[in-house]
Amino acid sequence: MIEVGKIGLVFNPYGGKMGEIPSDATPFPHRKGNIFKMQYSVTWKDPSPGATENFLNEVKMLYSYMTPFVSKNPRSTYLNYRDLDIGVNDFGKNSFEEGQVYGSKYFNDNFDRLVNIKTEVDPQNFFRNEQSIPVRPSKA
Repeated sequence: MIEVGKIGLVFNPYGGKMGEIPSDATPFPHRKGNIFKMQYSVTWKDPSPGATENFLNEVKMLYSYMTPFVSKNPRSTYLNYRDLDIGVNDFGKNSFEEGQVYGSKYFNDNFDRLVNIKTEVDPQNFFRNEQSIPVRPSKA
């Protein structure tokens, strides 16, 4: 962190009661076996042309450095710390596959169950954003 600059790294502890709730009891799967959640951040006031790229690259360097120390297959992430770098959905013909990329990271094994619910409740996918749960492709 010293090498890359003004990067923040927050550890939110998990465990206790959270670990007693099964990972499939709610959409939020990050429970038993997770020691903590990490949040990467950077703040800057520099309006110069290269500042944004520089600071974002520093965060990406730290994120990459942490790879051996975090969850794998998939590298999980927390939905409320939205990260468009892990995938977005354009809601075209590959909508489900695009959603699977980020959805499996946010929801782990709960993703398929959430897709089934979304497909049942909102088959036209009216309620959506660039990282929302997709619907299953129709079997037409």
